[in-house]
Amino acid sequence: MTSTTRSAATSTPSQSRRAAARPAPRAGRVDQAQMRSANMGLILRHLRAHGGRSRARLAAETGLSKATMSSLIGDLAERGLVREGQLDRAGTVGRPGLTVDLDGRRVCGVGVEINVDYISLAAVDLAGSVIRESATPIDVPRLSVEAVLDRVASLVNRMLDSIREAGLMVIGLTVSPPGVIDYDAGAVRFAPNLGWRSIPIVSELSHRIGPDAPPIHLENDAKLGAVAEYATHASDGVDDLLYLSGDVGVGAGIIAEGQLIRGWSGFSGEVGHLPLDPEGRQCGCGRTGCWETIVGLAAFLRLAASEDDEVHDPSRPLEDRLHTLHARADAGDERTLQALRTITDHLGRGLSILVDVLNPRVIVLGGYFAFFGDYLLEPLGAALEARRMDEGSGARLVVSRLGMSSTARGGAIVALETVFDDPTLVGTAHISPRG
Repeated sequence: MTSTTRSAATSTPSQSRRAAARPAPRAGRVDQAQMRSANMGLILRHLRAHGGRSRARLAAETGLSKATMSSLIGDLAERGLVREGQLDRAGTVGRPGLTVDLDGRRVCGVGVEINVDYISLAAVDLAGSVIRESATPIDVPRLSVEAVLDRVASLVNRMLDSIREAGLMVIGLTVSPPGVIDYDAGAVRFAPNLGWRSIPIVSELSHRIGPDAPPIHLENDAKLGAVAEYATHASDGVDDLLYLSGDVGVGAGIIAEGQLIRGWSGFSGEVGHLPLDPEGRQCGCGRTGCWETIVGLAAFLRLAASEDDEVHDPSRPLEDRLHTLHARADAGDERTLQALRTITDHLGRGLSILVDVLNPRVIVLGGYFAFFGDYLLEPLGAALEARRMDEGSGARLVVSRLGMSSTARGGAIVALETVFDDPTLVGTAHISPRG
């Protein structure tokens, strides 16, 4: 993601270092090829940000000549990345041109979220449409790393086969564990709620998926949630967004001025480990008193139901268990309602700190927080309003538009960024309708 394009996705630090290390071109033809690729990427990003345009309108808005635009659009169409459809009558005098749109029939990215209770997959095409999606319950902490990765590879291969049978090219795969990422090593350094340390996920999954595995990259779950949510809010002029994940772990994805913030080592957003528990409970990270011990999913389930209750059964899909609790709240069950009030109080204190530090325009509640948005939004909004110092310290509080799939969708969006960086990676081919 760059600040000039306001893209929802961004390259990893290792990708940025590789790009910086590339040797300078030695011939004018290479310069021209790189310039052509950059201009093709400019067109794709412009269409993603602003929607369909005629060739003439694209030329005017991007500063490219009409002749250059015509040549580039032809090249992009041959690669199956754009197509021309309806007449564009916006602001035209005389004969209108055909609208150029991103084409979703050829290329897609895949995102995978490995969470404590489930594995979620999503495939998104170049036009931004979700074309495949699945969620599988799994009790990750109770299984070996090898068993979990075997299951992930099996689910990925099943989805890859389905996508390829439909005639699409999978450009990349982004995998998201809930932990701190070592981007250069392709490993998760520390995922306390999974009990994982220094797991080389990229190499392990590449081996399991096989020789046809697409390029695999890693990113933190909350950061990908922010990427996916930002993609739905950017058209509203929102460039500063905080996404708060509501899982067993609690993390934040931070978008500032249209860019995903990682910090120098990728550690940014570990807000679940702010020291906000007055009772100093032990956290899986090794510290005591972490915020997620009082607002995370485990804390909510503990408050809402006894240990032998069905909502604690990890073999049941998480959304089913949350539906059960929501139904109890709607029916007036006092224990569930009190749990929601307690969570709301703890959330309000932590969010007020994040608002003062990060000054987001929008706060998006994800995970189980979004599931109970009808109970949380109003009291949380009132708590934040009570602490607002002036107009500039306010934030709009909303629930996720994507629900439990936001992280996997964000991973798919990040995987697609390769195409926007260099459209020539996708060869020319006959494009057939999607199966």
